[in-house]
Amino acid sequence: MSDRPDNLVAPSSVDLTGGDDTNLSDVIVPMWRQRLRIFAHNKLAVTSVIFLVALILFCYLGPILYHTNQTDQATALNNPFNAPPSLKHLLGTDSSGFDELGRIMFGGEYSLSLGILAGMITIVVGTIYGMVSGFLGGIVDTIMMRFLDALLSIPLLFLLITLIAVFERSTVFLIVIIGVTGWFGNARIIRGDALLIKKLEYSQAATAMGASKWHIILRHVFPNSMSNIVTVATFSVADAILFLSTLGFLGLGIPTPQTDWGTMLQNGSVQQSNGFWWEIYPTALLFVLLIVAITYVGEALRDVFEVRLLER
Repeated sequence: MSDRPDNLVAPSSVDLTGGDDTNLSDVIVPMWRQRLRIFAHNKLAVTSVIFLVALILFCYLGPILYHTNQTDQATALNNPFNAPPSLKHLLGTDSSGFDELGRIMFGGEYSLSLGILAGMITIVVGTIYGMVSGFLGGIVDTIMMRFLDALLSIPLLFLLITLIAVFERSTVFLIVIIGVTGWFGNARIIRGDALLIKKLEYSQAATAMGASKWHIILRHVFPNSMSNIVTVATFSVADAILFLSTLGFLGLGIPTPQTDWGTMLQNGSVQQSNGFWWEIYPTALLFVLLIVAITYVGEALRDVFEVRLLER
């Protein structure tokens, strides 16, 4: 026989709020979810990401499904030159007999790969240089900025053309040369962040507690500069692709049999007067959409890492 009182009724529900008036809407939202919500709110940025993913799949996985010869000039000579789009060649052929659709994929691989790698070099060098210059200040900052002013006074395109004319062209050389000449403006932006952050209260408190300068840079300056760093990194990739395409359009791009979109645009522009539209317009459209998409993503990432837009 149970000793439990008859008037003891099991609760139908359990109060997990501790009896207070806590609202579910007051629950702290994780920071990553807040950032994702801010990014998803920008419809143009979301559309741009979808386009970029589709373009990457098109350039890197497309050749697996659409087999074409893009490296053997002798084999390409067997194809008709400047042939219009057909079932055999969906976007026709170019003036060398290469399949144009396969050429766009092939050139896109080099344009994207070289642009991303050169952009990474640009942002790493620019971030380190600008952060060290801005945080150390004084005579160090003065010397580093005067050196940077001297570099900025040289037109970048002329500098690239000069270096390419002096040294032998290669894929690795183009990556390095675009990367080490494209960080000048990035360094100034990051330097401005370092100058501001080192004067804020938490940086001053860390200094008063004996923290080293490198500790403050790594723990305070770098994390709080992430908004500009990510934005600048995104635009650096777009700039690197633009410079690579500019060099290709001038005939100083990737050496054959490789190609990039700038070289393809240069070759297509020669044939435009003959009415061979398929040799320039598809490549030009993808190139413009790529730069616009990267720009929208960069602007959205700037908002994502903006602390003032996050909930406390």
